[in-house]
Amino acid sequence: MNLSILIPLLNEEESLQELYTWIIKVMQENRYSYEIIFLDDGSSDKSWSIIQEFATENTHVKGIRFMKNFGKSQALHAGFAKAQGDVIITMDADLQDSPDEIPGLYEMITQQNFDLVSGWKKKRYDSVVAKNLPSKLFNWAARKTSGVELNDFNCGLKAYRNVVVKNIEVSGEMHRYIPVLAKNAGFGKIGEKVVQHQARKYGETKFGMERFINGFLDLITIWFLSRFGKRPMHLFGAIGSLMFIIGFLLAGYIGFSKLYHMYNNMRYSLVTNNPWFYIALTTMILGTQLFLAGFLGEIILRTKNNEERYKISNEINFL
Repeated sequence: MNLSILIPLLNEEESLQELYTWIIKVMQENRYSYEIIFLDDGSSDKSWSIIQEFATENTHVKGIRFMKNFGKSQALHAGFAKAQGDVIITMDADLQDSPDEIPGLYEMITQQNFDLVSGWKKKRYDSVVAKNLPSKLFNWAARKTSGVELNDFNCGLKAYRNVVVKNIEVSGEMHRYIPVLAKNAGFGKIGEKVVQHQARKYGETKFGMERFINGFLDLITIWFLSRFGKRPMHLFGAIGSLMFIIGFLLAGYIGFSKLYHMYNNMRYSLVTNNPWFYIALTTMILGTQLFLAGFLGEIILRTKNNEERYKISNEINFL
């Protein structure tokens, strides 16, 4: 199978028919073997009924419906697990991503041997203050922190080699950082393609300004996990040990200083009257706690079970 097209959605009943017709047109013109997987993230409108109608008339259409809204990352995780195509395309259901971009993305994966190609909406039709400027700041921070040179991490239109999506774990709200996850997994050939951005035709966006705040927090999480996620003791244990040694040496110096003054009949004060004693004691306590945090982190990593992060209520056309 050439293509798996994954479409996560939430309450997009108005745009689904037009999007479906457009994708089918592109598939037929290019003679692709394909599957379209609609990922209904707990829609409360008629989106699922429309998907069922598509699946009835076209066996290439498949659907996964969550019991409630679990988030875009969870939807993509479920879709990646089911996708069978050599190339996986992800796109939003709001018609702001153009299906006409699919052949170009497909060729970059199959002919130019990219592992992942991310769309770049160079010209946008969103609000400058509410979306464009925060997005530019967010993308700049993501580039500097991750080392992945992309201009548009937020673009939902992306293409992946099948082996990539089978070897990355998308959780929380990490869908923005799939290129970073792919790089950390060892897939280094990541490209970018300028794609057409279309103004939203129906409904309202499901994402507000909070997505940028969450995005920055997720970026810090990925940075940390990529370096210390497998061995937390390397960070917490090292810092904790260093703090304990500094505190211990400082306390030892205070105690030795008092003994020296006593031995030489010099004036001395009680250790507990010395503020540095409390600083040394606090440092040792904090060092011990950080060391234990790293140790407990190692134990958790070795004993944790992969819990199901979402509940699926319906599936269509999956064998």
